[in-house]
Amino acid sequence: MTPGLICHINLARGYRGGERQTELLIRELQRLGHKQRLVARQGEPLLQRLEGMANLDCIGLRQPFFPKLAVCKGATLLQVHEAKGGHLACAANSFFGIPYVLTRRVDKPPRNSALNRRLYRNAAAVVAVSAAIKGILQASFVSRPIEVIADAHSDFVVDSVHSEAIRARFADDFVIGHAGALVDRHKGQATLIEALRLIGDSEPHLQLLLMGSGEDEAALRKLAQGMDNVHFEGFTERLGDYMAALDLFAYPSNFEGLGSVLLDAMHAGLPIVASDVGGIPEIVGHEQNGLLVPPGQSREWADAILRLVNDSGLRARLASAAKQRANDYSPAAMARQYLAVYEAIG
Repeated sequence: MTPGLICHINLARGYRGGERQTELLIRELQRLGHKQRLVARQGEPLLQRLEGMANLDCIGLRQPFFPKLAVCKGATLLQVHEAKGGHLACAANSFFGIPYVLTRRVDKPPRNSALNRRLYRNAAAVVAVSAAIKGILQASFVSRPIEVIADAHSDFVVDSVHSEAIRARFADDFVIGHAGALVDRHKGQATLIEALRLIGDSEPHLQLLLMGSGEDEAALRKLAQGMDNVHFEGFTERLGDYMAALDLFAYPSNFEGLGSVLLDAMHAGLPIVASDVGGIPEIVGHEQNGLLVPPGQSREWADAILRLVNDSGLRARLASAAKQRANDYSPAAMARQYLAVYEAIG
């Protein structure tokens, strides 16, 4: 199928990795000249960020969603980016015959319900963002071919003035960064804070910047009480500027479908310490372009951080390999793979 009007559906709240990837795909397809539509929740950041783009119609919905199926009419193809959008697309497929592509980003099996079985059965194509997610789907009720299309780095444009101002706050200190929603059961920031506490006074020049907001912020601030080297920076639109100011990127997730922000860290040429879970080992090779550590093990995290702090040669080697590998995960490469899936739909 040659795409005519591609209608993207993302009904998630907030703006996290899946929404960033939705935006990256839309922007790249727009650059290639494709006509698109975005159906998203009214008032959410994704819609606000893309309103006014050429060749893109933005439609904001409020619940209930199903009475508004007509927003899908006229589309040649529906690209679904999360679960609620999937059920809307499945209904639109039944009423209007529009094929849909379903992208799965989370590393847990979908609930085995009649609604979900129909959702996966009727999709024109199913995409997983990592081989780990593909395996989880195949071990569930999903018994059909599954494409793997990894997420992309964000190709941030760095404001050097702002980045240098961030760096200047810490003089000659060694700056570790983490970016992610402050939801500890998922992103594991408590492990990182505890690792810094274990390191303690032995490396007084270490600084940790936590970029993000979320439900566990108060608890994490309490955990970091008395630690002057832990800084809560909040959600930032200037993540690229922060990346350019760091010496090391840490990502202690307890589970992760892929961890697309790691691609941003790689593209920024940063050495990485990350959890050995989910799809992360597909992009971060241990001792190749980063170090992998078991999740939740603060002592092992402290040891890995200290190893990189004290070995500039290893940092340089891992950072160089990371930057080179990130070239395979550009928005253009991701868009090409999605277009190949669209064109294969009969």
